[in-house]
Amino acid sequence: MNPNSSSPSAPPLIRLDAVSKTFKLPDGRVFEAVKSVSLDMAAGRIFGLIGKSGAGKSTLLRMINLLERPDAGQVLVDGRDLTRLSKRELRETRQGIGMIFQQFNLLQNASVYENVAFPLKLHGNRSRTDIEARVRECLAVVGLTDKLHAYPAQLSGGQKQRVAIARALAPHPKVLLCDEPTSALDTETTRSVLDTLREINQRLGVTIVIVTHELHVVHALCDHVAVLENGQLVERFDVGDQATPRLSALGRELAQEQVREDILKEHAARIAQAAEPTTRAA
Repeated sequence: MNPNSSSPSAPPLIRLDAVSKTFKLPDGRVFEAVKSVSLDMAAGRIFGLIGKSGAGKSTLLRMINLLERPDAGQVLVDGRDLTRLSKRELRETRQGIGMIFQQFNLLQNASVYENVAFPLKLHGNRSRTDIEARVRECLAVVGLTDKLHAYPAQLSGGQKQRVAIARALAPHPKVLLCDEPTSALDTETTRSVLDTLREINQRLGVTIVIVTHELHVVHALCDHVAVLENGQLVERFDVGDQATPRLSALGRELAQEQVREDILKEHAARIAQAAEPTTRAA
């Protein structure tokens, strides 16, 4: 278990209580994106929201910081009901909830330094020295201190996403919301971004909620998973718990992915062990 995880008896950092969200379509019909979903998310964990396209996972994620305001239900973060806050109180609370998007959302005409400094300049009265120190600290976390004065057009996709992560970290958030952060990246770059997110969770204790349709991302990163279908929560489970039966097709597929990964690791270990005497003899 993640050493940063809270005890089972501790109150959840994030609580979604019977939240629902509908959208009116151009033809006048009403689309129910999220249907009375309740979820608790413990502090210090990495929580995955998975489901097929249109399942409601991104809408649910965006309700955690009220980028999408629920039509019904409560959203509590660190004990505060965000749906009852004033605009000013909500802006202040959002400083503790960072967000990472699929398409990076960087300011194209601003340097890496200016992108990461942006939320610090936007909120509060910080000195130039404090801002520069925090920007450098965040870029060190994501391994991009050498790109301080570069511009987004000069960066690879993985570097852009790590700048976005650094920007989200700048205001010292307790929570990091990630909306399909690796879907636009190749396999090797995805691994690098996942390693960065895992280090942030383990080293800084930041709670991460990630939306993805990629089961290998869930298997590689998440502690806990909720499966959504047609806007409804169909099951939730700890990723490492193979004893609990999986109710959904995605849950069973994820379990099979984990079994395959375990077999591959065991096979690789046996090959390495068999080759060890030969290596010594050489």
